[in-house]
Amino acid sequence: MSGARRVSVIVPVYNTRRYLSKCLDSLLAQTLDPECLEILVVDDGSTDGSGEMADEYAKKHGNLRVIHQDNAGSSAARNAGIDAAQGDYLGFVDSDDAVDPGMYEALVSFAEKTGVGMVQTGRDEIDEDGNALPFVVSIPDGDTFVTSEEMLFSLLLHEGDASFCTKLTARTLFDGREGAGEERLRFPEKELNEDFLLLIRMLERMDRLGTLSRRDYHVCYRTGSNSRRDADQQDFFPPVFTDIVVNADRAMQLVKEKHPGMLPAARRFALVQRLDYLLHIPVSMMRRDNVFYGDVVRYVRKNRAEIILNPYLSAKQRRNLWLLSLAPRLLRSLHGRIRRV
Repeated sequence: MSGARRVSVIVPVYNTRRYLSKCLDSLLAQTLDPECLEILVVDDGSTDGSGEMADEYAKKHGNLRVIHQDNAGSSAARNAGIDAAQGDYLGFVDSDDAVDPGMYEALVSFAEKTGVGMVQTGRDEIDEDGNALPFVVSIPDGDTFVTSEEMLFSLLLHEGDASFCTKLTARTLFDGREGAGEERLRFPEKELNEDFLLLIRMLERMDRLGTLSRRDYHVCYRTGSNSRRDADQQDFFPPVFTDIVVNADRAMQLVKEKHPGMLPAARRFALVQRLDYLLHIPVSMMRRDNVFYGDVVRYVRKNRAEIILNPYLSAKQRRNLWLLSLAPRLLRSLHGRIRRV
């Protein structure tokens, strides 16, 4: 694809040696002209040899660079990649995932042809054993556009894809347009659910984005990730379930200020994120001295009328929210006993 502007793909790596070669091989197999593709591997203090493996790849491939840093988290690794990237467009791939060979050529071609600053493709998901999981995000019948407001609305209904891994994004959306007085946007560090927060902020500086009728990005769900726990970690509570509640409130504030017509959808989002929290928190942590848990329960109880009246909640969500508003600890304890039986 000679003459196209350059694409930088950033791969944060932390102890994923088992999966890394599949990921990097899929990027090196891209049909996009290698001169237009920069692969930036950011080794975030790996201790399993992932960094050394990436170094070996860099010795063999001139368009692959490795950055080594002390462990600081995925967002910090992504941000280091953004600051080092030389591309006009930025993409992100998690080091335990893989992509189709034509993904970045298709994304950059659509961006260059239409002038949009962000283009997304679809994804599919497998478990650690290679079994296909149900699709969580639909794709359109043909390549098309969605407005930034439509995208925000879809995110509030849990129908859109917040992941930056399925997207190609113009560098200017991260750094701000020259002379426009826009702040620099980066992934929030020391937080999870970081893609959602950055995306809802970034949508405010674009009119529309492209969406392709393809599934190019392949997610591998594995134990030990940010949102999953091993069977012997019964009392481990992934921090992502706290961060999704915090981000729901941030989304509510943004909607109140700039998109008041979406308030019912934002209220629904705030309730569903708290439902997710209450369904995953270990019963042992459902205590009076757990301030955050107490705030979640009070919010649900305060919004019982919303649970009944909100047009975007499903019948199952209404039922679970209502029951959890009455006696969350008792309900979760009974549910746990029934599952064991």
